[in-house]
Amino acid sequence: MSEAAQLHMDRRSFLRLAAMAGGGLVLGHYARAADGAQIASAGVERVDGVFIPNAFIRIAPDGSVTVFSARPEVGQGIKTSLPMVVAEELGADWHSVTVVSAPLDAAFGPQSAGGSTSTPTSYMEMRRMGAAARTMLVEAAAQTWGVPADECIAADGAVRHVTSGRTLKFGDLVARASTLPVPDLHSVKLKDPKDFTLLGSRIGGVDNAKIVTGQPLFGIDQKRPGMAYAVYQKAPVWGSRPLKANLEHIKTLPGVRDAFIIDRTVPEGQLIGLVPGVAIVADSTWAAFSARRELDVQWEEGRFAKSSWDDYARQATEISKAAPGSPKVEETRRDGDVDQAFAGAAHVVEASYSYPFISHANLEPQNCLAHVQGDKVEIWAPTQNPDNARGLAAQVLGTAPENVRVNITRIGGGFGRRLRSDPVGEAVAISQKAGIPIKLTWDRTDDLQHDHFRPGGFHFLKGAVDAKGALSAWRSHHVSFGSNLGADDYPARFVPNYLLLNTRLDNGVPQGPWRAPGSCTYAWMICSFLDELAHAAGRDPVEFNLSVLGDKDLVAGTGKNGRPYNAARMRNVVRQVAEKSGWGKEMARGKGMGLGYYFSHQGYIAEVAEVTVSPKGVLSIDRVVAAVDVGSQIVNLSGAENQVQGSIIDGISAAWRQELDISQGRVVQSNLHEYPLLRIPDAPRAIEIHFLKTDYPPTGLGEPALPPIAPAVCNAVFAATGKRIRQLPMTRTDLSWS
Repeated sequence: MSEAAQLHMDRRSFLRLAAMAGGGLVLGHYARAADGAQIASAGVERVDGVFIPNAFIRIAPDGSVTVFSARPEVGQGIKTSLPMVVAEELGADWHSVTVVSAPLDAAFGPQSAGGSTSTPTSYMEMRRMGAAARTMLVEAAAQTWGVPADECIAADGAVRHVTSGRTLKFGDLVARASTLPVPDLHSVKLKDPKDFTLLGSRIGGVDNAKIVTGQPLFGIDQKRPGMAYAVYQKAPVWGSRPLKANLEHIKTLPGVRDAFIIDRTVPEGQLIGLVPGVAIVADSTWAAFSARRELDVQWEEGRFAKSSWDDYARQATEISKAAPGSPKVEETRRDGDVDQAFAGAAHVVEASYSYPFISHANLEPQNCLAHVQGDKVEIWAPTQNPDNARGLAAQVLGTAPENVRVNITRIGGGFGRRLRSDPVGEAVAISQKAGIPIKLTWDRTDDLQHDHFRPGGFHFLKGAVDAKGALSAWRSHHVSFGSNLGADDYPARFVPNYLLLNTRLDNGVPQGPWRAPGSCTYAWMICSFLDELAHAAGRDPVEFNLSVLGDKDLVAGTGKNGRPYNAARMRNVVRQVAEKSGWGKEMARGKGMGLGYYFSHQGYIAEVAEVTVSPKGVLSIDRVVAAVDVGSQIVNLSGAENQVQGSIIDGISAAWRQELDISQGRVVQSNLHEYPLLRIPDAPRAIEIHFLKTDYPPTGLGEPALPPIAPAVCNAVFAATGKRIRQLPMTRTDLSWS
């Protein structure tokens, strides 16, 4: 059965195909909170005489195993790693396992992918799924032989009676196993991790062959009979609407079927779900793109039409001079006596750090295929959050969510951008008006200028060290734009005298989560300023940072969640990365090493960058060493390494080259020639990764390795040149030296 076929079927057809003609065992669950008894009673559905509690695992009479992957595959490898967890506990032969993407269905529980949450929220659940199926197969074999079940083991796709050596393949046990009750998922016996044979090994992505042969896995590949192609022109200034356009002329252009204005707004929380614009419907994407070049729209520009980055920077500088308690200055947190600590300090350092708005720059541009029929709609979308897509589609269509069917496609890069579904809203609105299936595709300009950007920000910092060289006071005034405001209180865990001030600037810029939200910028600012303080104290940066982390295992949490911070885990990765990188070795002028570390998305990661800067200021990143603690189990070693490498390269690209300039209420950059991404010649010459296994639940790896790399590189540049980088991107700073 092709991937495309599986994207278009109702639930009963899905279950029927999943069960296979001739019989099979399918094990699954309906809700995360349901126990085994609830699943067995609520989830039973008979199809062709096959017992089906639901559908996560399919075992056919020929012994083949199919595992359904319910989470969106964004490139983070979850479509491979979570089925590996199931197969490990099941005792399946991985070479006999087929992984299939599941449609959006409550039967699979939560189906979003973001915040590096897929592994921590699904790891134990998938283990229990595999273990429950294994329990049933073992019991079926034991009944067949008339022996106790505890004398049998499952491995390599078969059950073996240890005493007699008799063996039955999984396929031979399907009929009997299908008659057995589903065991309670929370009481099934799980494998001892020391007995794992699949987890921790290197497994290639299950879609690799399809990707390299160009098979239609991604949203942009999807097609439906009778569909047309569309583009949607939005106002360059956020918050504006179209007044009129040369629609009659556009309709005369080759391949154009229709053109019309959509003048309504559907808000989606704090972000934009559907904004007014002009739709062009055509026979091909190229015809639609070509026609848009001749589109002439008169826009009613909103109140942000004169806003600019330069103006934001000016406002931030003025506000930074205001005293706490001033109208625009919010005192978010105060610990100890900051003023007294500064007055008695041996050294005081002041600095301002800033970073721009940047785009997600997904390789696959935003797209959606929608087919509206009356009050129902079916969509095919590369979405990280299919429930959100369904909700927005229902809002746009004015129907109930149950009238929206979402088919989850593979995603060509998300990084948080595809947690929001504005292209879905646009495609549904256009299909509703056109009355046919519509495939909407954005171009690079759309992606750059109508992203939900990583927020820019300004940090005005003051820090102190005492006569013993210890960090004694920290003052931060954060001026930003709302969506990431007030979360940079990490130092409050470690410094007795701390003051955090916040100011929110009024703006109309759409913002949203960008890979390692908050952490991706705070780590750079905090670790860079800690490096400044270490040098002010005359101390080695590694030794200084270890002293800041203290000697306690757990440190009180901060912020809304207040979860304890495991300082011991962080000290361990800092020590490990210092050892593995050869920290402290003599280096010639123009060469340097820098440290960055951070706790992000439940992962504790430290990185050291080794750089060379020529006298003319040409930067080369020679080596990056990472020490990574994401818990007790690396699921797929190949995938884990890829995620750390990708995070490091992405983080370098963002810190070194990427920025969006805002002028007259709009993004200036129009394509990648004005928004350069990291190229192969500028990538690190070597990336070394060292995983630390610790006694904590496994977590995800899509984000935690990104935050430490920007400060590691910037601190290495300082070590090489004496030049401090306090403004991103790094290209803003002249790195030449003599």
